[in-house]
Amino acid sequence: MLQSQRGMKVLVVGSRCVGKTCLIKQFCRATYSDEYTKTMGVDFMEKVQRVGSEDVKLMLWDTAGQEGFTSITRSYYKGAEAAVLVFSTTDRASFEALPAWRDKVLDECGDVAMALLQNKVDLIEQSAVSSEEVEAMARRLNLCLYRGCVREDLNVESVFTYLVELADKKANRKASKYVDSSEKPENSGAMTPRARLSMSESIRNQTQQKKQQPKKDLVCLLM
Repeated sequence: MLQSQRGMKVLVVGSRCVGKTCLIKQFCRATYSDEYTKTMGVDFMEKVQRVGSEDVKLMLWDTAGQEGFTSITRSYYKGAEAAVLVFSTTDRASFEALPAWRDKVLDECGDVAMALLQNKVDLIEQSAVSSEEVEAMARRLNLCLYRGCVREDLNVESVFTYLVELADKKANRKASKYVDSSEKPENSGAMTPRARLSMSESIRNQTQQKKQQPKKDLVCLLM
């Protein structure tokens, strides 16, 4: 019996002209163009990505870069499990807008998997932000930072693979908490042996997860 292919909706958010559409086209079609074409409304592409032993159909959503502050509604964010926040090395305003984009994703989607992508690192001589500022921002937002270049296909696939893996970890933690809570006895008095065992397992699992999680001030640098 054939199993249905797993799908995951991923948002690509950030200010205008930072390379969001180029990022999606590079990842999905292995194509790149220096010619700027303004995204009208919402753009959408799919790609089946091998992550570990599983094929995941990534559904990538890109907009004109204004949805966080004006007209695009919650329908763009609905059902998303991950988001990549893109900013440009040469555009300081896109960098300073990152907290607003992060907060928008949190407000509309909850605590989904997120990562930062600094695009156009090949234009470092024209940089509008320093490496120290970028790393400080990643620590402030507590997000993994990828330094990339969509033109050269640098860290394009890596950031999406990371998001799938992080989304899986978040889903597993939620499932574990749900199972633990559902196994608690209805009475608030003495617990059954199974309930006590479940709590012990939960504590061990949470301890192990905390050991595996990166420290709050640790920035994931891929370049």
